[in-house]
Amino acid sequence: MGWDMRSIRGLVINAFHLLIIAASLVIAFWLRFDLSLPLQYELILAGLKIAVPIKIVTFVLGKLHQGWWRYAGLMDLVRVFLVNVLASALSTMGIFLWMGLEFPRSIYVLDFLICFLLCAGARFAVRLYTETVRSELAVAGKGILIYGAGAAGRTLLRECRTNSSLRLQVIGFIDDNPNLRSALIMNVPVLGTGRDIPAVVDGYRKQVPNIEEIVIAMPSATGRQMREAHASCRAAGVICRTVPAMADVLAGKYLSSQIRNISLEDLLGREQIRLEEDRIQETIFGKSVLITGAAGSIGSELCRQTARFSPRQLIALDQAESDLFKIDQELRQKFPSVDIVPVVGDIRDIQTVTDVVSKYGVQSIYHAAAYKHVPMMERHVLEAVRNNILGTWNLVRVAQTCRTPNFLMISSDKAVNPTSVMGVTKRIAELILSAVSQQRDNGTKFVSVRFGNVLGSNGSVVPVFQAQIAAGGPVTVTHREMRRYFMSIREAVQLVLQASTMGKGSEIFVLDMGEPVRIYDLAHNMIELAGLVPGEDIEVQITGLRPGEKLFEELALDGENMMSTYHEKIRIFQGSGVPLDVISKWLADLQVLLTRKDVDEIIEHFSVLIPEYNPQRSQESLKSDVRPARVMGTKSASSGGISRVAASSFMQDLQRRGHGGAFHSS
Repeated sequence: MGWDMRSIRGLVINAFHLLIIAASLVIAFWLRFDLSLPLQYELILAGLKIAVPIKIVTFVLGKLHQGWWRYAGLMDLVRVFLVNVLASALSTMGIFLWMGLEFPRSIYVLDFLICFLLCAGARFAVRLYTETVRSELAVAGKGILIYGAGAAGRTLLRECRTNSSLRLQVIGFIDDNPNLRSALIMNVPVLGTGRDIPAVVDGYRKQVPNIEEIVIAMPSATGRQMREAHASCRAAGVICRTVPAMADVLAGKYLSSQIRNISLEDLLGREQIRLEEDRIQETIFGKSVLITGAAGSIGSELCRQTARFSPRQLIALDQAESDLFKIDQELRQKFPSVDIVPVVGDIRDIQTVTDVVSKYGVQSIYHAAAYKHVPMMERHVLEAVRNNILGTWNLVRVAQTCRTPNFLMISSDKAVNPTSVMGVTKRIAELILSAVSQQRDNGTKFVSVRFGNVLGSNGSVVPVFQAQIAAGGPVTVTHREMRRYFMSIREAVQLVLQASTMGKGSEIFVLDMGEPVRIYDLAHNMIELAGLVPGEDIEVQITGLRPGEKLFEELALDGENMMSTYHEKIRIFQGSGVPLDVISKWLADLQVLLTRKDVDEIIEHFSVLIPEYNPQRSQESLKSDVRPARVMGTKSASSGGISRVAASSFMQDLQRRGHGGAFHSS
């Protein structure tokens, strides 16, 4: 049916073009002979017999019958002009060859001009009717302001005029360019800048229609611009929405149909990432890839994005069988051509890891399995050590034994000058990867990638705030000045895949996290995005720092040198490393302490390898750990653990080797 309608529409337009072609030649004669037609009608008829078929064929081949006239623009005007030039040139040649000098030469020029003007005029007349007369006759709808008079704002205005079903009446533009104040854009006034929004809205309160909504049409706006625009709209007391980025617009039919509420990502203003997909494809396509922690927030996104590059096999390893089942089903539906292998297993079991890597011939390991919740790990030190340190050590040994070419570990900004158990365990995991990379005849390329918080991840503050807002509050913030780096899960994983193509071994890649966000402001923004007022509808409470938390996170240690890469969002930090024999001895002593479940000495043991570790733990945070009832550091070396004296001896041994002070990986 759709094909028949297109055919009928094409026939109607071609018939209209026939009338224009014939009328153009007749009008040309009429103008040439002083508004009267000559008596030689045979001359006109002969010209029509030649010009009409030549021109209509040229118009059809030039596809002038395919454009939608209500959307006619400058490119349509150019195409109409070029097709008319060609059609007139061909018809002139035909008439001249057939009739010679008998045909008036001025008719050729007049015919071209009239035909072009009629073709272009008809199109723009339809657009003029659609955007002015038709929109004026339509029933008045909701009054809106468009914030941004750029290309997106003008496109949105045009669609509001042409699509009567939207029932949106654009009252004016808001633009922060002061030179546009009082200007008319497509006959719509620019009413002021962002700061003028409250006054503009108040001025239309009693008019019909009044301003009910403001649409921010700035797809490329920075986070700061979006926050300022959102604050101005909120101050005016009207609904505030936005249009998506151009990449998202391309996936939809109309810009206006994708107007949506402002999201937290808009306010953070992360720029779109430039990925070298060819290089990523080389590292994944046709390879066997293992992702640990595959059911988690980072791991599951790694699975999704890795599957895009068609690995030979994608082995998803996790101990959470329910969530693993969900990601397995999702991947099978979205990527039916990829061999998905879900494995329920624990990285703390070295036999399980060995069996998986050897059975499937794994060529790349993306290690995302880790306990990441800071306050929780303060209460479960033993589990954090077993999973984050020994689990990583198991994977590293198996990768070396099986000569797996690539190994990438997801680290954290909390590994920098750690104050938490989670942070110090990730820092030790970084040192392990750095140490094994220094071995001779090392067949595996080990790299780490550090980044901060990701929006919406398990344990992130964002879903906590969302749940608190949904429950009616209060929203709890631990400190008014606490700041954190944020990026989206998708962005973080894209940069991880990019970094995996850049490493030569032993590097710590650090992702550009942008500017840190004050959590107190984040809470206010999320309350406002929910259409509520902080302090009135939802209370914001300051609860105090939790065990292990810092006010500010860092991305580099003192003494680490930041080096740029060819990718603007990825940096490399380099520093001195720790020898593998030192790491191995430290790990052996750690396992002794684990068998005794001696949390106090484990905490002290961390400081031996990571002197910058400054634990901030409360007595309450220690209650969940099983420990002997004693004072830390008083147990003798002969009783089977590592005492303060033994730790001091260990430290002196390191200093004799030339590795005293702060240890940093390269």
